[in-house]
Amino acid sequence: MAREAVGGVGDRLAPVLRQVRAGNGFEEALEQILQVLRLGLVAGGERLPAERELAERLGISRVTLREVLKVLQDQGLVESRRGRYGGTFVLPRPTDTGEAELRRRIAETDIEDVLRFREVLEVGAAGLCAAHGLTDGQAARLRAALAGTHDAPLAEYRRLDTLFHLTLAELSGSPSLTAQYAAVRATVNDLLDCIPLLVRNLEHSQRQHTALVEAVLEGDADGAREMMREHCAGTAALLRGFLG
Repeated sequence: MAREAVGGVGDRLAPVLRQVRAGNGFEEALEQILQVLRLGLVAGGERLPAERELAERLGISRVTLREVLKVLQDQGLVESRRGRYGGTFVLPRPTDTGEAELRRRIAETDIEDVLRFREVLEVGAAGLCAAHGLTDGQAARLRAALAGTHDAPLAEYRRLDTLFHLTLAELSGSPSLTAQYAAVRATVNDLLDCIPLLVRNLEHSQRQHTALVEAVLEGDADGAREMMREHCAGTAALLRGFLG
């Protein structure tokens, strides 16, 4: 079931973090936290949840978690700070990825496959949320995620847009769908990093987000699916145009 509290780092991580399997605890925990970082669910300079909370969410020991965090620190992705306000903090991602790295990402990605899979998952999630209905707490979470994208400065827009879409996926009630969407969204974000932010497109996306949320909260499953399909098509057109 989806967590219903609104706000907070832990709440943002709910769509991605899940109990790992016993045989590969270290590897799966590392995979999940790396996914959190790739998706930007914890911003640069922000603190990860406390070790106890992270270990409980992942179903691993704190010893295993510290091994995971040590790898992330060695890779320059997080840093550990001591003291009253200490903890594990995410380091800012480099802003200049480099032309060679961008081209490598494009060459190794089947863009059409990614876009089709993303559309299937997103349209399905929107329809499920509308058809099954949301509790008051879940509706508040969705509205808060939408408001976050409306208020986002340009540099933060993609991170908060990701959070909005992940929240919708989680509220669909299908952990399998949520996990698959988190994975494909990380790839979509890699592609989006290769194209410019266009203010006109963002304004259009915001109108679509608002209409989508209205359809979901009104229980209009067909309307929610159609709006999400249209929204995905807009992003796909931009990516094909710039990267095709």
